[in-house]
Amino acid sequence: MPYTYFNKNHRVIKMNDLLSKLTQKKQKLDSFRPLSLALVNNLDEWFKVELTYTSNAIEGNTLTRKETALVVEEGITVRGKTLKEHLEAINHAQALDFIKDFVGKKREDLTKRELLGMHGLILKKIDDDDAGKYRNVAVRIKGTDVILPNPLKVPELMDSFFEWLHGKNNDHPVKIAADAHIKLVSIHPFLDGNGRTARLLMNLLLMQKGYPPALVRKEDREAYIDSIQKAQLNNNFKDYYKVIYKAIDRSLDIYLDAVEGKTPTSVVQKRLLRIGELAEETGETLHSIRHWLEKGLLEVAEHTRAGYQLFDRSMIEKVKEIRRLQREERLTIEEIKNRLES
Repeated sequence: MPYTYFNKNHRVIKMNDLLSKLTQKKQKLDSFRPLSLALVNNLDEWFKVELTYTSNAIEGNTLTRKETALVVEEGITVRGKTLKEHLEAINHAQALDFIKDFVGKKREDLTKRELLGMHGLILKKIDDDDAGKYRNVAVRIKGTDVILPNPLKVPELMDSFFEWLHGKNNDHPVKIAADAHIKLVSIHPFLDGNGRTARLLMNLLLMQKGYPPALVRKEDREAYIDSIQKAQLNNNFKDYYKVIYKAIDRSLDIYLDAVEGKTPTSVVQKRLLRIGELAEETGETLHSIRHWLEKGLLEVAEHTRAGYQLFDRSMIEKVKEIRRLQREERLTIEEIKNRLES
């Protein structure tokens, strides 16, 4: 039976409908292929920084997006940040380069060697003793009741994992990638770096099927972690799939905006807007933007050190849609929120 969830209007939304939406967007993206080399390179570089920043931030790394770019692209040391945080950025960027070598292959070709290679890069010079090796000690995740497998069972569980990964599977490729992620983090085969390695594997599986990597943002951290724990504790996956599918949908929008010219290639590296810039681009007042933000209709992508709110450029279209729903359909704020969520 397909997973479902209810929005606030109590309308049933099927997970298959979300997958169909992703399929349609990918087909639209495919219609633009082959993409220009300049655009591909620009998007690859942007995603390298963004994925490195977000994946590390989820694990507690305090480098900002801009600082991550400086470390990854310029090799600059950021004052006040630890050596470990610098290495986490460098290692993740190198791991992304590593998995690109396997994008042209099939998931059946991915073996323990490739997975340990990803993990080895993640912990390179941070914990060389455990890098690229299964754990041999028991571990617990702080703040959760999730019981992780005994270390003696890890090799057997990983063998079963690869049997599943290599087996015949007629599920949607997005669901297979999401399932690979949740299965791996639930086995927790490594002493550290499980989340980053699982996200790398998921994104490799997505890219092998022509999808962009899933962009699980720092702002999604709580929902992302809660959804994983709910799946592990209660076998309830609906919130987990919702978070992952939304992350992939976000990445598809970034690609489509770029290929359709809505986001010029030169702007892909500079997608964030201050609230005044968002108001100017949409023709709205600061009061309206702040009101919609307060009501949960808009999302803040990041805060600067000085506390300024930064918005993703996708919020431009959302602001326009909010105003259209107010003017043309005369919906209330709550109705608009429900419409946007659905």
